[in-house]
This record gives sequence, structure tokens and C-alpha cells, in this order.
Amino acid sequence: MPVSFALKDVSFSTLIAGFVAVLVGYTSSAAIIFQAAEAAGASAVQIGGWLSMLGIAQGLASISLSLYYRAPILAAWSTPGAALLVTSLPGTSLNEAIGVFLFASALIFICGITGLFARLMNVIPQAISAAMLAGILLRFGADAFLSLQQDFWLTFAMCVTYLLSRRLLPRFAIVLTLLVGLLLALFRGQIALSDSPLVFAVPEFITPHFSWASLLGVGIPFFIVTMASQNAPGVATLKAAGYQVPVSPLIAITALIALVLTPFGGFSVCIAAITAAICMGSDVHPDPKKRYLAAVAAGGFYLLAGVFGGSIGQLFTALPQPLIHAIAGLALLSTISGSLYRALLDEKQRDAAVVTFLITASELTLWGIGAAFWGLIGGMMTWFILSVRENS
Repeated sequence: MPVSFALKDVSFSTLIAGFVAVLVGYTSSAAIIFQAAEAAGASAVQIGGWLSMLGIAQGLASISLSLYYRAPILAAWSTPGAALLVTSLPGTSLNEAIGVFLFASALIFICGITGLFARLMNVIPQAISAAMLAGILLRFGADAFLSLQQDFWLTFAMCVTYLLSRRLLPRFAIVLTLLVGLLLALFRGQIALSDSPLVFAVPEFITPHFSWASLLGVGIPFFIVTMASQNAPGVATLKAAGYQVPVSPLIAITALIALVLTPFGGFSVCIAAITAAICMGSDVHPDPKKRYLAAVAAGGFYLLAGVFGGSIGQLFTALPQPLIHAIAGLALLSTISGSLYRALLDEKQRDAAVVTFLITASELTLWGIGAAFWGLIGGMMTWFILSVRENS
């Protein structure tokens, strides 16, 4: 497949969608990355280097995969995995932590090249994939309106701007909504920018050490959580949006990037779900075949964020939380509605889709594995049992 694209296809809405995806990615989980790195014993300089490597890794993966497959494929770090590390890594040396990351990435790479993960994903009906995506995104949609409790006038102004622009200028709905939110927050003095300059945090090579205790106690759970709570929803998100992309190469390539960059702090590179969904809505581009450009733009912003390491995280976290929640929820509105439509379209799969949606939206966590995985399991069990009953 060609990896070039026509500049005439790039629109302002695709650029904004890419920016919003990166904005949501950093503001929703950068703090967890800081905590995970601290739990591993990384210094402040090393943490900045980790964020630089993560930004560069996600940027390279997002741009290359999106251009090659002509689909909005966005890379991400494993937020559920990072949350697991916060509680699992204390007492583990930094060198052993790097060994754990290499071990988990190697297992993910094996799943990719053997095609095992792809075969498992191919048996999932589209209705269940769509329901899982809707369940994942429900919290973000709800948070947009819960922000009315925190800052009524800022959120209300953004909601009204979104509705009016969807009616009059649908291609620029998210652009105008974000602009109004930023201007209003700036006018009210709600954006607390730091005086510290943007600097490049030089990544430091850390020699990995391996121990059976850390590999089994942290590496295996990190691998399971990353596959179940990050890669599975990421692939299902692409499938639910109608993008038929070969799964095995995505898993293998992102894991290979992680293997190369892990000693420098790029501990996890996965397939994004929530941030990728921001690049898949009708607001991004009326032609689904052109929406991959939003993921390419996001990759560019990730590279920029990587260049400035921890400084860019401070820049993003300077924005008020109601603004972040509102723009994220509104940007995902069309994706949520489309997912619900596809989930409930087939009457024979409707019950399974509803079970998937409810479990996923419940934010259930069992044995450290998040609700998206259990939503898939519950939906597949429901679908299988009801299908067997109908066939018999």
C-alpha cells in the first residue's frame, strides 16, 4: 500500500481531532505515568525521558500504521498497565522494571506474529465490539455533562457552541467548541501556564535485569492487563468503526517498537481505543476513508510532545478539568451514537450487545483486569448461550 497522501485531503477538522486525541491522552493518564515511573524508582530526569520516549514511540507508530493501512490507527501507552505498575513495582529495582517491560513486550510480540490474538478477535461479532466501544466511551460522554456541576457556564457555553456549529458548520464543530472553551477559560484566568521553558528530556539507557519473581509477579499480570484492557478494546474499536485492518501486524509492530525503546523508557506501545475513537467520528471528515489523517495528525502532535518530554505534560495539565471533560465527551458524541446504533441493529445479537455494554460501562475490575475485557467475556457468553438455544 502507498504511504503517501494528498495535502488537499488534510482539513482543519482532522488536525483538531488529532490534537484533541493527544490532549485527552495526556490529561487523562499522564499523572499515572508519573506515578508508575516513580514506583519503578526513576528520577525526575528519567521520568522526563520516559515521557519523551513514549511520545516519540506513539508518534512513529501512529503515523506509519495510519499511512500504510489508510485507517485511523492511533498508538497509546497502556494506561491500565501503568495503573497496575503503580501498586506492583514498589520494591522492584528500576533495572528489573525494564526487564519486566521487555518480557511483557516480547510476549505481546509473540501473540502478534503467531496470529493467536487475531484469531481470537475474529470470532467476536461486530455488535459486541460496537457495544464494548460504547461502554468504554460512556463515561467520557457522561463526564461532559457532569462538568456542568463543576463549571456550569464554561461547559454550557461549549455545549451550546457544539450544537449550533453541528447545525450550521458541522465540519468545524469541535474546532469552534474548543476555541470557545479556551478563550473563555483564558478570559476567566483558569489556564495556569508554567514559567518553565519547554526543553527536550534526553532519554537514558537503562540496562535491564531479569528475575523470576518480577517476571512472574509483575510481567505476566502486566502482559494480561495490556492485552485484555488495551489491545483488545483498541482492535475492537477499529472493527466497530468499520475499518478492516489485519490485527496481527498491528500487535507485532507496536510490540516491536516497545521492545526497541523500552530500555530508554518507552515501556508500552499499544493500540489506542478511546483516543482513536476521537479520530473516527463524522465530525472529523465526512468521508471515512479520509479520517486516517486525523490519526496521522495525532502522531505529529505526539512527536512534538515527545520532543519536549515532561514539559508538554505540564502544558496540557494547565487546562481546567471541565474544559477537558467537555471537549472529550462532545468529540466522542457521534462515535458513541454510531456504536450504539451498530450494537443494537441486529436483533439476534441485541441481548449480548446490551450485556456487553452494561458490564463495560460498569467499570468492573476483577483480578486487576478492567471492565472492557469482562464486557467482551460476558457478551460472548450471552451470545453463545442464546445462539445455542436458538439453534437447538
